[in-house]
Amino acid sequence: MKRLSTLFVVFFALSSLVLAQKKPIEFENLFDGTFRSEGITNVRWMNDGNFYSESRGQQILQNNILKEEQTVLFDGAKFTSEERPNGIYVDGYQFSADESKIMIRTDVERIWRRSTRENYYVYDRGNETLTKLTQNDGKQQFGELSPAGDKAAFVRDNNLFWVNLSSGEETQITEDGEINAILNGGTDWVYEEEFSFAKAWAWSPNGNRIAFYRFDEKEVPEFYFTSWGGLYPGKVEYKYPKAGETNSVVSIHVYDLETGETMMMDIGEETDQYIPRINWTTNSNTLAIRRMNRLQNKQDLMLADVSTGETTIIMTEENENGWLDVHDNLHFLSNGKQFLYTSEKSGYNHIYLYDMSGEELTQVTKGEYEVTGFLGYDERSHMIYYTSTEGSSMGRQLYTCRVDGKRTKKLSKGDGWHAINMSKDFKYFIDTHSSSTQPNRYTLHNNKGKELRVLQDNADLAKRLEGFDYRNKEFLELDLNGTKLNAYMIKPSNFDETLQYPVFMYVYGGPGSQTVNNRWEGGVRGGFHQMLANKGYIIVSVDNRGTGGKGRDFKQVTYKQLGVYEAMDQAEAARIVAELPFVDKDRIGIWGWSYGGYMSTLALAEGNDIFSTAIAVAPVTSWRYYDTIYTERYMQTPQLNPEGYDKGAPISRAADIKGNYLLVHGTGDDNVHYQNAVSMVESLIAADVQFETMYYPNRNHGIYGGNTTRHLYRMMTDFILENL
Repeated sequence: MKRLSTLFVVFFALSSLVLAQKKPIEFENLFDGTFRSEGITNVRWMNDGNFYSESRGQQILQNNILKEEQTVLFDGAKFTSEERPNGIYVDGYQFSADESKIMIRTDVERIWRRSTRENYYVYDRGNETLTKLTQNDGKQQFGELSPAGDKAAFVRDNNLFWVNLSSGEETQITEDGEINAILNGGTDWVYEEEFSFAKAWAWSPNGNRIAFYRFDEKEVPEFYFTSWGGLYPGKVEYKYPKAGETNSVVSIHVYDLETGETMMMDIGEETDQYIPRINWTTNSNTLAIRRMNRLQNKQDLMLADVSTGETTIIMTEENENGWLDVHDNLHFLSNGKQFLYTSEKSGYNHIYLYDMSGEELTQVTKGEYEVTGFLGYDERSHMIYYTSTEGSSMGRQLYTCRVDGKRTKKLSKGDGWHAINMSKDFKYFIDTHSSSTQPNRYTLHNNKGKELRVLQDNADLAKRLEGFDYRNKEFLELDLNGTKLNAYMIKPSNFDETLQYPVFMYVYGGPGSQTVNNRWEGGVRGGFHQMLANKGYIIVSVDNRGTGGKGRDFKQVTYKQLGVYEAMDQAEAARIVAELPFVDKDRIGIWGWSYGGYMSTLALAEGNDIFSTAIAVAPVTSWRYYDTIYTERYMQTPQLNPEGYDKGAPISRAADIKGNYLLVHGTGDDNVHYQNAVSMVESLIAADVQFETMYYPNRNHGIYGGNTTRHLYRMMTDFILENL
């Protein structure tokens, strides 16, 4: 059977003369703006679908779609004071439901991945006044206007507050908030990181109630890392539940602004569980609550009567042989009788219509492809808008169909990746379209798919790259004993198939992820790969088993044994590539970051006969060191699956590592702790394995700030040039 086949290759038609005139991509081009692209930031569709807004610096701008006119809605430069001589910078904003008021977010101070502290101001468009949300000292978190715009709520010091905007009166809703103990209206660290939300409260549709989470994390073990720089180092302490350890006890409450009373919802007697999402239905009396068991293979959808706290389970999902992913694809229809939801129960993620008792009415989408984004349901036309992998698991396309599954139509045009921002009234959408050869192109379309105008085409970037020897990706399909894996290859400058070249592979490989996509790869990493190709390296990336875009079974084959199949696939893919006549089989390396660093380490151990070099940046080296929600979703607990934890731990395979190994970590990594690197170093020393390592003081999981990114990529470049 043929093990390697080219799916498609896009080449520029260049003569040898033109090619000779192109400049090589050098290290400095990674940081001098060569690969910088332009975008459209903080886009908000307005109630009238003929307008959308965006923020730029100190301004919020309104764009008229039909007339291509732009109006300034807010200019922070006009609001100077002794306290703010330069006015207000817009870091984020939100309109009231009638768009008469705008809440401005500024002075943002980052905490963790999604959480921040900031100051809020409310701008009244009618009288053009700007008022600070609260006159109390200290920054706020998670501020939001009520639907009517007459009130706002926020979190301060782990307590929830609301403000009457007409009187300025501030009311405290909770009083027991305490650092590293009780959180109201905001998530703990592990929910924020792994369930992808930090704001843990929501206005009811009529604005008279607030539903919120309460986290009791007093019994969660505390982790700390050292903050270097002063004469005496500091300490950063926070609650971090490692696999198998104690989680926060979570409860759900609803506060009534009119009565001042708070009611706790009945989510069951079990406290060792998760509440990954809450959503108001179309009325303000019913709250939808999703409840998962700790192993995350069973989920209940419950409806709560917020006046009594009583709950009813209307639907239960289970997966005995894997896990259930958490998503935001829950939409209640305005008729109050039905809802839309996505599920992988058919083997692929699809949209389903249910009645309010949880009975399935219709499977709306069907086929061997994944629905990757539910964009909304137009009540007037009964049309659903969604993105999917139909046509190619390496791309994303926009489709629409009726709620009964009929009249399916593809709206996006052009191969590649389409990210869609749909207007509230479903009249228009902004399409961010790219491919491996085309930078992001932002275009405006009507709901029939017709392109109305180009908003940003990144022509400057494309023109800059014309002067460089930019190498295009070739997309491949690798056959590993009947299992087909997506891959891409970037060939070196002046490629000559009669010569042999070293190969440098890039991997992430984690559950549901993809690196082999027909989309634009810019930024420092994209430039890094291009620079290496210009220096004579073949760049390869392979999506191993366990990655996304190919259905539930392909993704969940790694259940309870992370690292095993993935490392086998990367090593076997390298062996297939080594068979190519233009590959130097003695010079094959691999690198990755985070899960990718975990993978590159295991690949060097598993494939020590084929890989000669590996770089691991911020890797997990034992799943026992990582957090509960992510780890146990795929591995169960260490108590239930000790063999899986041991088998998939790089520290258990240190003796198998041969060749050149570079281990990089930030000492201030709150996500994958520096502890992982220290334990790996201990294991390598015990196994008498030589290696190189680098730590970055106080840097988090992203390892950036100041000159850090440049230093890191320079070090990796030198390591590759010297060892591969």
